[in-house]
Amino acid sequence: MISLTDSQKIGMGLTGFGVFFLFFGMILFFDKALLAIGNILFVVGLAFVIGLERTFRFFFQKHKMKATSFFLGGIFVVLIGWPIIGVILEFYGFFLLFRGFFPVVVGFIRRIPVLGYLLNLPFISGVSSSSSSLW
Repeated sequence: MISLTDSQKIGMGLTGFGVFFLFFGMILFFDKALLAIGNILFVVGLAFVIGLERTFRFFFQKHKMKATSFFLGGIFVVLIGWPIIGVILEFYGFFLLFRGFFPVVVGFIRRIPVLGYLLNLPFISGVSSSSSSLW
């Protein structure tokens, strides 16, 4: 069992609410208020989970500047009122920022009973195995 500090527990809650608001904002036809709240909660929650200094180091590494600019630029575009364009920029930036974690996530999901069975089906297994080598 992983032990979390109180600030990390708060960060997990904020990040979870951020993802919920982002998802709910997209379901409600890209509601800019919900998307803005989700963006703010996600970034603040991430800072609580890994710490402020490590968050800055993660986002502002030299080789991740393109991804960070797309992600934070997408957040800014959502905040000024263009939610569809902002979400597209955010997704692209998110993919570039976190693509190193995707193979780890796929490996973890393979160990979950029902989802692991689905990922090991012939067609899906070939796609998830070949795509994890691309990331």
